[in-house]
Amino acid sequence: MPATRPRPAPTPTPRPAPDVRAAGVVCFAPGKRVLVVHRPKYDDWSFPKGKLDPGEHATAAAVREVAEETGLHVRLCLPLPDQRYPLDSRPRTKRVHYWTGRAVGDDDVSSYRPNAEIDEVRWVPVEEARDLLTHVRDRATLEQATAQRRRTHPVVVLRHARARSRRAWRGDDRRRPLLRTGELDADRLVPLLAAYGVTEIVSSPSTRCLQTVDPFARVTGWEVRTDKALTEERCSTSGVARLVSGLLEERAPTVVCTHRPVLPEVFTALGVADPGLSPGELLVAHVRKGVVVAHERHGLR
Repeated sequence: MPATRPRPAPTPTPRPAPDVRAAGVVCFAPGKRVLVVHRPKYDDWSFPKGKLDPGEHATAAAVREVAEETGLHVRLCLPLPDQRYPLDSRPRTKRVHYWTGRAVGDDDVSSYRPNAEIDEVRWVPVEEARDLLTHVRDRATLEQATAQRRRTHPVVVLRHARARSRRAWRGDDRRRPLLRTGELDADRLVPLLAAYGVTEIVSSPSTRCLQTVDPFARVTGWEVRTDKALTEERCSTSGVARLVSGLLEERAPTVVCTHRPVLPEVFTALGVADPGLSPGELLVAHVRKGVVVAHERHGLR
């Protein structure tokens, strides 16, 4: 009987290269003006944007890139659909995460100094920008942004970072602290909260929640306001509804830090489906006239 030849091993299909990730902002100013930049290397007009640094969150990258390219400090508003397109120089795809945004404080760009990367920065009327923008994809993003240009303020709902387990903790559960990994995650939350211009911090008085917002409070100088309605022990539907109702009516960008068992009450009061946040994850609810008009979820990984 003739020997059977072994079948050759199938050639593995090469995995596609991961997307090159970038982030940017379509920034608006009063008078229906939008911020655009000119890149001399490509001789094109576009929105301020750039690649993420290693380990950097897209929200932080978006704010950083605007500061580096225009000198303006902005806060993120509503999320926009990603742009995704092939790169000319190599067989990879670029994904750009976009948000609408507003300048925090002074929006004057007249003192901007041109450089090799960006040689001109302008606030231009939206109608003018439609003609000025070089790429079709940017003009499409502008249309998406102008459709939701009206002002909103964020209410950020944050589940506390990873804490010691209940079984391993012998003391009062309200004093149960974060793990070291949770402390590191609390540090990593600082640029995410800053990207949305958070100026109010509301937290459960439990240690694990206070430790989660403490790095942001120390960096910014904002005081932490505690509310027992956000604790596992004192949570009530009416107490959470009272708290959330006030946050919806106020216009201050706010973060609310609480516990997993309390989160369903918070999301019910916001009128948002519970996304099942993991420790250290957050949901940004964008509020206009007391109503949540959009929301987005972010993790640290």
